[in-house]
Order: sequence, then C-alpha cells, then structure tokens
Amino acid sequence: MVLAVEGLKVHFFTRAGVVKAVDGVSFSVGRGEVLGLVGESGSGKTVTGLALLGLVDPPGRIVEGSIKFQGEELTGRSEQELRAVRGRRAAMIFQDPMMTLNPVLRVDTQMIEAITAHERVSQAAARARARDALVLVGIASPEERLNAYPHQFSGGMRQRVAIAIALLHRPALLIADEPTTALDVTIQSQVLDVLRRLQEAAGMSILLITHDLGVVADIADRVVVMYAGRVIEQAPTEQLFAHHGHHYTHGLLDAVPNPARHAEGGLREIPGRVPTMRSSPDACTFADRCGSADDTCRTARPELAPGPAGHLVRCWHPLQPANAVLPADIGDGRR
Repeated sequence: MVLAVEGLKVHFFTRAGVVKAVDGVSFSVGRGEVLGLVGESGSGKTVTGLALLGLVDPPGRIVEGSIKFQGEELTGRSEQELRAVRGRRAAMIFQDPMMTLNPVLRVDTQMIEAITAHERVSQAAARARARDALVLVGIASPEERLNAYPHQFSGGMRQRVAIAIALLHRPALLIADEPTTALDVTIQSQVLDVLRRLQEAAGMSILLITHDLGVVADIADRVVVMYAGRVIEQAPTEQLFAHHGHHYTHGLLDAVPNPARHAEGGLREIPGRVPTMRSSPDACTFADRCGSADDTCRTARPELAPGPAGHLVRCWHPLQPANAVLPADIGDGRR
C-alpha cells in the first residue's frame, strides 16, 4: 500500500464559523493503482489532496486523522520533514500550471531548482535530467524549450511542463489535481496518454482529482466519490459506472452530456447546491437534494457500508443494481 488515509478531517477556522472542508475521509491507494477522487466543486477534493502533502494554508489545518505514506505517518510531521517527502517521493500537479510556474523564470531554472532542492548534482547533470523529463512528456525540441518562459507555451504544453517537473524524481505517488481542466478535448487526451504511459512504465501510483467522469472512465482503476467533505461511495471504476449505489453518484453520471440520452428532455442536473460545510449535520448531507430522502436521512448520519452491489456506499436507501444502470456511453474510452 502506497497511501492509506484514515478519518482525515480538515477544518478552516474563519470569522463566519468553522468550515469542515474534509470530514472524516478514508481511502487507500495501492502500488501502481490509479484512484479517481471525484465530486462537484466544493466537495473537498482539492483540500484532501493538499492535506496529504501538508499544503493546507491557514486558517485551515488538519484536526484529526491519519495519513500513512509508504508506511510512514505524515500527520504531525514538521515542515522540514514534509519537504523531504514533497517533490521527491510524492509530487503534485496543481490545477492551473500558469499559477504554479513562475512567469519570470525560464523553464530550465525552475526544473533545475526542483532537482537541486533534493539532490546534490551538478548544474549540467540537473539540466540533462530536465531535458530528459521534457522528452518523457512528449515535448519536442527540449533544449530549445528549456530556455523558454511559461508564457511562451500553450495551455497543454504548460501542463506537460508541470507534469515533467512532478516526475523529475520519479515519485511513488503522483497527486494530479484536475490535470485536464481548461484543455480542449485533443490536448486532454494527449495529457491523459502521457500520465497513463508514465504510470504503466514506472509502476507509479496516481491520485487523480477531477470532476470529469469521462477522465475517470478513461484512466482510473477505482473511484472514490466525495460530497460535502465526506466519502459517499467507493468502487472499482467499471462497477461504479454499471451499478452505482448512491443517488448522488447516479445524478453525476446522469448529468454527463450525451445527445442520445438527452435528446428529449435536455440536459439533466442535480437540483440544489452543495452545502457550505460550515456545519456538518449528524445526518445525510445529500438529503436536501435527494428525491428519495425521508426523515431518517434528515436526522441520522449513514455510515460507509457495503451496498446492494457489494461496494461501499454511504446511504440509508441505496439504489438497487437494476435501478442504477445508465447507458454505457460515458466510459467508451475506458482502457
């Protein structure tokens, strides 16, 4: 097991109150596995990813839970100890590479600094490794590109540079936070191909944070669905798409645009909004948006337990397998 998260809670202490952004999240990532972490914006996915590497800024902090990486407990570690893990053994690709790449520094400067921060190597050796990393992610003319600035790259190329930096030390775990956001379909496919090839070649584990179920279908082995800071369903990818148990998961899948499915009634959406998470009720957080909710859902908190299809579901009235099937049009790209 590369990563084991148990009962993780991340709270933000604001003037308006305590925001429970992550509320008792548990999951694991095996060696060489791609785990998809999905949910709407505001469900706590990105905060979970940041917490794993100790990157949650004040007023947020981890208040409870365990994060074990390669058998070592990371919660409670000092900043210096965490820096030894970040970048070298576990790396993260952030949502917007233009925000993470320094616009006033050339690409070679940024890549060489990422190498020398963890290893004592010569500038020439570090530059050679940076060049090889650009080749690895499919960037042509790497020597020329090393001398370029981030603004001289397209969005897809900047994302490749961000991936190359994350892979400089061949980490055991790569946390990819919305790696295909704002990219067109062609570039999105190329970025996913890069991640898939690198994962298969190096046996690297990937935690893929995304709201795009098409991306999950294409690359993930298992899926964890989050809602309002909690895990509400866990299943192997194919099983989740074919026989999901939670009404929220069904709504996410049903909202994916498809001409054949939506020709008559237009696009479908989940009614209501994700709660603010300033309070975490001892009840089902999806009850106000669920057409099947009853008094039990609004007054008692369900636990994550095996559902009708066998995988884990947090729901008082999970969907039966026969009622959870949607047309198999989302996962056509499944490898």
